[in-house]
Amino acid sequence: MLVSTQAKYIQSLGHKKFRDADGVFVAEGPKIVLELIQSDNCRLVQCFATTEWLRANEMNLKGKEDLVVEVNEKELERISTLVTPNQVLGVFTKPVFINKPSDENLVLLLDTIQDPGNLGTILRTADWFGVRLVVASRDSADAFNPKVVQSAMGSLIRVQMLYTDLEEYIRANPGFPVFASSLEGEDLSDNLAVTKGILLLGNESRGISESLEKLAAKRIRIPRYGSAESLNVAVAAGILLSRMVGINQN
Repeated sequence: MLVSTQAKYIQSLGHKKFRDADGVFVAEGPKIVLELIQSDNCRLVQCFATTEWLRANEMNLKGKEDLVVEVNEKELERISTLVTPNQVLGVFTKPVFINKPSDENLVLLLDTIQDPGNLGTILRTADWFGVRLVVASRDSADAFNPKVVQSAMGSLIRVQMLYTDLEEYIRANPGFPVFASSLEGEDLSDNLAVTKGILLLGNESRGISESLEKLAAKRIRIPRYGSAESLNVAVAAGILLSRMVGINQN
């Protein structure tokens, strides 16, 4: 049974300052919650689930029974951020990563990516292509925003997110050439034959800031054959990463 204090706490985690204070985040839905429960990168703090889900996942929750609260559909709706709540909601500690940023060969740099859905899709896309580090400007969307968590799915526990000053990051890593996605760049008709690098993506409407673009070794763009003015930044990330073959192979 859900009590009022629990509901208020879950609702408070919709705000970044409360997530940061406790080092936790919220995930919803059977697939993502189960994947996070089984991960070694984060720890289950509390689970709110319907009777149906609990019965189906009894073995997966073995040893964690004291962290589980059985709720009905109405109670789940009260704490959910989804339009249609889906059986289970979990509170987890933020993931801990062992690898150091310097261990990576391909890094994705995000300049003011503010739409949570775009950020989540970028994280999921990065995971698909084996990119393990995404570095974002401090004014980008929070990786643990509920909308980011939902669109990224389980990629949050495999792709490390860092927030920092991007110009400082580039200057601190001189061995990594920067490839900036730009409408004024040269058409990326062939795959990029590089061993180390940074792919820089810009804000949804303004693109990459001028000061950052000046630090790029090369400006690249996806060839356009139709009449669309631009591509969604998450779509562009997928296309560009697919062309940067071999860059992230250890």
